[in-house]
Amino acid sequence: MRHAKAGSRSHWSGDDRLRPLNNKGKKQSEELVAVLKPFRISDIFSSPYLRCMQTVEPLARARRLQVKRSPSLEEGHGLEGLTEFLGDRSLADVVLSTHGDIVWELVEDLVERELIKAGEGGYEKGSTWLLEVDDHGVAERARYIAAP
Repeated sequence: MRHAKAGSRSHWSGDDRLRPLNNKGKKQSEELVAVLKPFRISDIFSSPYLRCMQTVEPLARARRLQVKRSPSLEEGHGLEGLTEFLGDRSLADVVLSTHGDIVWELVEDLVERELIKAGEGGYEKGSTWLLEVDDHGVAERARYIAAP
């Protein structure tokens, strides 16, 4: 999932890794608990950036799980940041909280491999992609869940 709405990057003067969710983002993070209620979740991993962590903290509390920080999900890691998760056969039903650049590359890859059509889903803040992957870590199916 892409992190929920955060304060404007241009209005933030501190370390961008510490930029928090704004009020709308906090509401989105709470609403994601209900959106994801029908799905089994075994683990939650997040970019260590504050806004990504804050996005999944309500979900983690509701599911009694710990959020595990992963530098692989930080901005700038692209699809390669997802590789450790998609290719790990021991992981199933995992939530990944990350950034727009990674989700953008994921959507482009899904379109290129014809799993989805261009314009079918997106990468807005707070949105989620459900992926089913094969034994080699390659997505076979993708389903988009719009941001709350």
